[in-house]
Amino acid sequence: MKRPLTVAGLATRLTETVRSVEVLRRAGLVPFPRLDEGLRSLAAVRRLGALAGATRIAARRDPKAVGLVDERGPLTFTQLDLRSNALARAWAERGVGEGSTIAVLCRDHRGLVTTMLAAGKLGVPLLLMNTGFAKPQLADVAERENVTVLVYDEEFTGLLGEVRGPVDRYLAWTETDPAGHDIPVLDELIEGTDDRPLPPPARPGALVLLTSGTTGTPKGAPRPKISGLDSAQFLDRIPLRVGESTFLGAPLFHGTGLSQFILSFALGSKVVVRRRFDPEETLRGIEEHRCTALVLVPTMLQRIVDLGPDVVGRYDTSSLRIVFVAGSALAPDLGNRATALFGDVVHNLYGSTEVAVATVATPEDWRRAPGTVGRPPVGCRVRLYDEQGREITEPHVTGRVFVGSGLSFEGYTDGRNKEIIDGLLASGDVGHFDSDGLLFIDGRDDEMIVSGGENVFPIEVENLLAERPDVTEAAVIGVPDDEFGQRLKAFVVPAKGARLDADSLREYVRDNLARYKVPREIEFLDALPRNATGKVLRNQLS
Repeated sequence: MKRPLTVAGLATRLTETVRSVEVLRRAGLVPFPRLDEGLRSLAAVRRLGALAGATRIAARRDPKAVGLVDERGPLTFTQLDLRSNALARAWAERGVGEGSTIAVLCRDHRGLVTTMLAAGKLGVPLLLMNTGFAKPQLADVAERENVTVLVYDEEFTGLLGEVRGPVDRYLAWTETDPAGHDIPVLDELIEGTDDRPLPPPARPGALVLLTSGTTGTPKGAPRPKISGLDSAQFLDRIPLRVGESTFLGAPLFHGTGLSQFILSFALGSKVVVRRRFDPEETLRGIEEHRCTALVLVPTMLQRIVDLGPDVVGRYDTSSLRIVFVAGSALAPDLGNRATALFGDVVHNLYGSTEVAVATVATPEDWRRAPGTVGRPPVGCRVRLYDEQGREITEPHVTGRVFVGSGLSFEGYTDGRNKEIIDGLLASGDVGHFDSDGLLFIDGRDDEMIVSGGENVFPIEVENLLAERPDVTEAAVIGVPDDEFGQRLKAFVVPAKGARLDADSLREYVRDNLARYKVPREIEFLDALPRNATGKVLRNQLS
């Protein structure tokens, strides 16, 4: 429930608006003195949505500008606009419209992007499915979200066997001859349909993200309508500019990849994607396309850094001004190693599917305090509360993280919501501010381990272990203990060629942390179980 706006609140909002306009001007999104172009852009976004509207604006600005590069080559913004016109018309002729829901189970490529644009132009919700889903998850989500159209890559055909009900199916990507398929192929629909613009829908189609599902069935989280000023929440602390080039490693079904994809299109920047992440191919793509921004989740950055200076040095990455990392915690050691390789370009964003942006650590923040997630950008508010809902204002005191911004969602598709205090949404994490006002995330509020009456957050122990050169990564969980209630158990992935023993690791933790934070058990693994976006699947460890 929204509160009435006070005089102080109105003054704050006015100040934020002025700051946001300045941020957008600095990025090149305020076309002064051609303000008529700015108004036309706002109208396109209002009619077609953030992504389809941005594509049409970019096509108008420069009809020959390349918007997307995938493994089949480049497409201009104009080509993307026309292709999505044709696909939207083809679907409209087949009855897709009000009451429909389109789901996509695709890797990153032109078919996925064209589908996203066409859904916006039809005013139909688009559900972005995680490519790591198992059969039961896929079927459950499709039924719960009332999916009527399913667009998928041929490689995922085997996952669709449990999808029930009358769902129309379309192939977005196939490695074989399209003519040999019983299922319609998007490229054939597009080639055989008029590509003139359609009348705008009554309202743009919404994008629905899914939560990671690491603690249960993934929940649908619709993205809110995005105003032009909301872009300032990313651009305030991340210096993206108009007409550059972004390499998108994070998948489009994830909030990290989706947000930066939409923002890059709004800036008229070229976006380079691959269907599967490959660290060396990523470096090759940065060199070839002179990418200024690289968007990753931490496990992807880890794989690039692990190539080592000799391999990384084979590629010219001097064009990179921004390495944008989000999606899970960026360990201090990994951020420091990336900084040593690429320079002061690492930007560490903290947010979630539900709250979108909360804070961003700039390279200067990281230098000052490795591991920090930084400060809130313009338009965002972050506060900490204790278990009784009282605000925590002292530095170095851990509390529950609550976030407010224009990009926060307004509830899950099943009608549920997260806890709200003072108009701010619970992120589900706990953290603390330091004396300089920089935020640190101490862990998930449901991951806290209580051992012998002491509270332990796994991330502190995990980061300490990962700092060792003979450890690639580590995860810590609580397991039942008759005496202490819970005891700590660590899962450690040794570095290549390293010979580790549990006693020496326990002694190392004991030398650096309190005794109650020392893992009683240590198990060595070849790799930690992770989902498609790199989050550790702790339920599998337990």
